[in-house]
Amino acid sequence: MIRLTETLALQSVEDFLTAAEREHLIKIMDSELAATGWRPRHQAEVLRAPAPAQEILRAATARSLHVLQRALPSVAADARWGYTELTAGQYIPTHIDGIPDPAIAPRRIGRIGVVIEQADEGGEFYIETTASPAVWTGELVGEPEGYAPGTPLTHRLPHVHDHAAVPTWLEDVPSTRWITPAGAGTGLAYGAQVLHGVQPVRAGRLRKFVTDLLDTPAVRR
Repeated sequence: MIRLTETLALQSVEDFLTAAEREHLIKIMDSELAATGWRPRHQAEVLRAPAPAQEILRAATARSLHVLQRALPSVAADARWGYTELTAGQYIPTHIDGIPDPAIAPRRIGRIGVVIEQADEGGEFYIETTASPAVWTGELVGEPEGYAPGTPLTHRLPHVHDHAAVPTWLEDVPSTRWITPAGAGTGLAYGAQVLHGVQPVRAGRLRKFVTDLLDTPAVRR
């Protein structure tokens, strides 16, 4: 049974990737980008990670699952991983990923990201907390959908592909920001209903992988 607390949880895994795995992933992506010529067309565009990277990241998730389940006990697997990068002046504004289809498995319980190369300055991941009711839709789910009775749902990530602006329903919400300057190789997992974002990169390039954390394994295509 999925509980509200895990959709609002935060969990770090400091040794999610070993130094050797991180270096291997950097080489894989350097090769992939050189071969394909891929560059983000807009801020925070996500590229599906190539198969060799998926294999490393899936193994890292499986290895760390017992740690992730302390805070997000309903998590059973990761979805396909994506790669993204931010350069100077780019950022990800505060938003909520949310739970797209609460009654349909696999359900998004949370997200996880891991940096393989930090920016020279800036680019820190953060979460925000607020007492404002504005983040909640008023919709409730319960046991028929697989949740604890009376579990409230937040708004979801709007389909703004370039993460260009704060969603309108968040613009005037008072909140407290908690910055998490985790090092490269650290996995940062956060519940699907957590306000979060990435601070502006001031210099260099931030490179990271991200994926959903699911309550049942997804069909991988």
